[in-house]
Amino acid sequence: MSAWDAFAVDYEKWAAAMTEDVPFYVQLARDADGPIVELAVGNGRVAIPVAQAAGRSVTGIDISPAMLDQARKNAAAAGIELELREGDMRELELEEPAALIYCPFRGLMHLPSWTARRQTFERIAASLRPGGRFAWNAFVFNPHIAARLDGQWQEEAPVRHRVDQVPAESRVDLTLESGDRISLWWSTRAEWEGLVDVAGLEVEALYSWFDRRPFDEQSEEFVWVVRRPV
Repeated sequence: MSAWDAFAVDYEKWAAAMTEDVPFYVQLARDADGPIVELAVGNGRVAIPVAQAAGRSVTGIDISPAMLDQARKNAAAAGIELELREGDMRELELEEPAALIYCPFRGLMHLPSWTARRQTFERIAASLRPGGRFAWNAFVFNPHIAARLDGQWQEEAPVRHRVDQVPAESRVDLTLESGDRISLWWSTRAEWEGLVDVAGLEVEALYSWFDRRPFDEQSEEFVWVVRRPV
């Protein structure tokens, strides 16, 4: 079993506290005139309400078979059709250009390098129709929070885990009691803007939360909406 599959066991608990992003992605889906794709679809937490609101199927892509199995069961229970595919977002290929591609819950932060992120952004740009949108969120690195959490077991979290910072690699490791580990790599605003630029996309908006409050020096979350030029 891969580390991703190990985390899938308790993913419902991991994701339970995150609810405010759903209306944000739902609204983007309602505005989309064409195919909708979710990267790192997980258990379908966002894709299912998006499909319900849009009135059509959502294509969900994830690298973990265990996550996809959860999404399949949750979609069936909700009476919703999702087109679920196992795959790596760095190799995204669609039969038809999308009107909306989105990656919630900091999914892009699991890409381990600039090269991996650049490849992903280039594949996304190539998979969007002119005027199509790409949206995602990621945390803003805060050294004060990082220092407080470093090396500590999170006892009050929904799933007990340890957080370890690796500053030299801009990496955060999350380790379960089983020893299984996944990592996140943080990016600065300039790095995200660079990825948008090299992919030939353009920034439509940058918010600091899903209620669309403006991004400023105190912001702790990036919420990006970019588009492929017409």
